[in-house]
Amino acid sequence: MKVDAGARQRLNAFLAAHEEAIVRQWTEIATRTLRGRLTSAELTLQVRDVLGALRAMLGQDADGDVAGAEGGESRAALAELSRAWARQGFSPSETASLVFAVKEVVLNLGEAGAGELATTDFLVLSLLVDDMGLFTFETYTKVRESVIADQTEQLLELSTPVVKLWDGVVAVPLVGTLDSARAQVVMEKLLQTLVDTGSGYAIVDITGVPAVDTQVAQHILKTVVAARLMGAECIISGIRPQIAQTVVALGIEFGDIVTKSNLADALLHALRASGVEVVRRASRDKAL
Repeated sequence: MKVDAGARQRLNAFLAAHEEAIVRQWTEIATRTLRGRLTSAELTLQVRDVLGALRAMLGQDADGDVAGAEGGESRAALAELSRAWARQGFSPSETASLVFAVKEVVLNLGEAGAGELATTDFLVLSLLVDDMGLFTFETYTKVRESVIADQTEQLLELSTPVVKLWDGVVAVPLVGTLDSARAQVVMEKLLQTLVDTGSGYAIVDITGVPAVDTQVAQHILKTVVAARLMGAECIISGIRPQIAQTVVALGIEFGDIVTKSNLADALLHALRASGVEVVRRASRDKAL
């Protein structure tokens, strides 16, 4: 909202005249709300930043509009607060409440006789603070969504490791549900590992996958086809009896893809296919 020059001048003068009292009471209110999650010194600094953003909108060259052309300084200060609090785990209501608290402070000062502020001017101040709080809330939401997206991507990468089992043999042990996003990460990491290691065999182990439906099977088949295009043969391991029954019931065809019941059998198959001779030694007791 745009505020006329007279109202901006009166509000700015009031805030300047009572700045220290406002900062002190504002910090006290925020401290009670946050219950010690930030020190008094940290809160005081942030309160001063928000007060500075408010006064910047009331300056001589401003128009009182946080979204306006002259509101860049205020938006920058509020955005920095939102980003900091979002990354520190504060809730959006806690972040917005820090901004809204100035209205309670101004009311308290008026009741204490610290200064006269006309009702119309207080309403203007209230609307300005509301706009600031909404801007803070929106910025917080965007930052939080970005943080969650980054964390989700990191978890996907951690939950889909590609490990080298032997020279020329790598494995992808899958645990949990395999959705489209995770399947894409699996495919990308597997293909990159095949390029980096020059492996000719890849084992996709689904022992940790709780259930296999048509969608999961399609994701696995796409991964196998992509690996084959890179010149690697794929083996699917971890086919438990329950999964085998489900695959048959759904009519899912794995074609000529080699499947094994466990990872050990899959590794043995890959070693033999790559020309490695596996010999079981007799136990020491039998040798004696």
